[in-house]
Amino acid sequence: MITMQLNKFQLLITLLLVVCAGRIPHANALIEDVIDVIHVTKEVATGILKTWDFVQQTSFGESVELPILKEKQKKVLRHMKELSRKIDLSESRYANNIEWAIESINSFTKVNTRLELQMHEIDDIMNRIATRYNQMQRYEANQDKLEQTTLVTFAEWSVSPNAYAVNNLLEQLHLIFIGNEAESRTPSKSVLEMFAELLQDSNNHLSGTSQSSQQFLYSLYADIALTELKGYTMMQFSWMILRIYGKGNFTQESDLMREDYAKRTERTLVKLREVMRRADRIVWQSDPIKHVKGKTYDEVTRLLQGYIENEVDMNPEETCRENCAFYEATKSYGCFKNLYCARQQRCSGRLLNCEYVDSDMWICPAPSNSTRRYEYIEYESGRTMGLKKACYRGTTKVDSWWRYVFWHCSYCFCICDEQGIKSDRYFNLRESVSNIDENKVITGLRFVKHKRVFHIQIQEGQLLPRGNVNQSTLSWKPVEDYQIFDRGVSNGYDYHTLAWDKRAIDLDDIEGDDVSHVVTGIRLRVVGAHLNLEARLSEYNFESGELVSPRTSSFWKSNDNTDVSGDRREQIHLKNPDVPTRTLVKSMPTSRHNQYIEFTHTSKDRDAAQTTVPFIDIQEVTSNPPVPLSGVGLYHKGRNNFGGFIAPKLITYDFTSYVRFPKNVTN
Repeated sequence: MITMQLNKFQLLITLLLVVCAGRIPHANALIEDVIDVIHVTKEVATGILKTWDFVQQTSFGESVELPILKEKQKKVLRHMKELSRKIDLSESRYANNIEWAIESINSFTKVNTRLELQMHEIDDIMNRIATRYNQMQRYEANQDKLEQTTLVTFAEWSVSPNAYAVNNLLEQLHLIFIGNEAESRTPSKSVLEMFAELLQDSNNHLSGTSQSSQQFLYSLYADIALTELKGYTMMQFSWMILRIYGKGNFTQESDLMREDYAKRTERTLVKLREVMRRADRIVWQSDPIKHVKGKTYDEVTRLLQGYIENEVDMNPEETCRENCAFYEATKSYGCFKNLYCARQQRCSGRLLNCEYVDSDMWICPAPSNSTRRYEYIEYESGRTMGLKKACYRGTTKVDSWWRYVFWHCSYCFCICDEQGIKSDRYFNLRESVSNIDENKVITGLRFVKHKRVFHIQIQEGQLLPRGNVNQSTLSWKPVEDYQIFDRGVSNGYDYHTLAWDKRAIDLDDIEGDDVSHVVTGIRLRVVGAHLNLEARLSEYNFESGELVSPRTSSFWKSNDNTDVSGDRREQIHLKNPDVPTRTLVKSMPTSRHNQYIEFTHTSKDRDAAQTTVPFIDIQEVTSNPPVPLSGVGLYHKGRNNFGGFIAPKLITYDFTSYVRFPKNVTN
């Protein structure tokens, strides 16, 4: 008799554990978002209801016909097996996602003691539930050796009304994470609200985690939600065990618990939707631990550069009648008597904004293969331009002189604007679009310097239902392969050339006006003398994941404002900037939408004006989990007194409107 009942119960235990299968942390698993967690909640709850129907409709008396019972169980098991597959896939994918959120949680809690304490309490509750859940899984694995009292004791503990029972643990978890509706009882903020406020206070920026603030919040929620789902499933399992072993009916208890779970879930989603709506959706890349040229950043080179020239060579008459400040825009006309001009790389372009510093100086030349001209310049007055250090090529003494007693032929410090083999100052103007024929959208961006031309390279991936992206299809699309001197390639059409009067780049956030729009293309264009960003937006169906007539409905969007028209752009000024990689602290975003910045030279005193800034951040910017984008942007990041970096950013898809309580969960 007991053996026969245990066989029946073992089948039921297997069924229930199929429903509530735990997370399996596959290293290379795909990553899903909170929308799938909500769907899993609905599917598990529905599966439990069907299991209760099975329990209620089946008699476990001695007269039951085992073949009929087994056939009923097989039908349910086939259904639950498919449900289990979905749960396993979603939870294993999610396991990677939370790892990215943990890094952000740790950084936030370190600056907020109360939040840190609350998170410790949440961790303790989640660990208690996980421990009991794992125990239930061990029972399943060893069901043939278990005594009836073991399962009954486990079930009675799970549903008992003591402080450490599962239901009480779930209530505590909910109270800490969401708070109590009665503010008089819990006047302090909930963990979710504290995180939301911290994100806003930190200018809505998370760095280094590849998650936007909105993604971080629903990653945090999803970890809590899955814990609640496990606890709920474990309690339902316990009621069923107790009923099966004749300890009572427990239908009413199960219904009440189901209602409580539904209320908690609905209230949590309402609060989550509220904070997600306020949260930023920007993903940007922070500075690396160590800057490496060609790997983490690259440079526009020799756009504007400090240059020493004598007045006698800055006019065709070879006179010294004027002073340095007279030469606001000129060029080098020759090399008088092969003086110092013969010992340096000549500026064959324009000489701008010349000034007199001192008559005599010692110049330390840069290596011949460097894009710099000088390492440093030390004037006789004691003023030094650049970092004085060991000069491997040896310093050169350079002295101004008098001509005909009345004219002083001064060495001037000018700014050289010269195109040449050492000057990489080109930006690609050709569009880069995702493969819409394969339902692919843009999921990431990065700058690439290829054959001296800067390109914005796109990462593309296949769009799936409910805003998911097939990670196995993610790839970086090759950039346009051309050189500026190739036949059929022209300046102003294929690429843009920076110059003294054409060196501005607009800093914008380009985003679709409709929630159904996703980014499928990106390009730079020239508006006036500014480089300007455009994004191609395409409509898609959220449930099916299909792009809607992308060839006919897609359109390009940009911000057409200039510094002299429309909602006038504001310029970001770099004041005496040093080389960006010399800062000891990481860069932070300094720009906002509808601004622009001009490429310029570094500080004369700090770097002898030898370097073009800002640098270009070439790190890849992607979200984890990968999601479609509702917008893209360019921004400047840096620190005071440093040149900073120009970098791309992502605006992740807004899932807020889809975070809602699933229907038919409790009935």
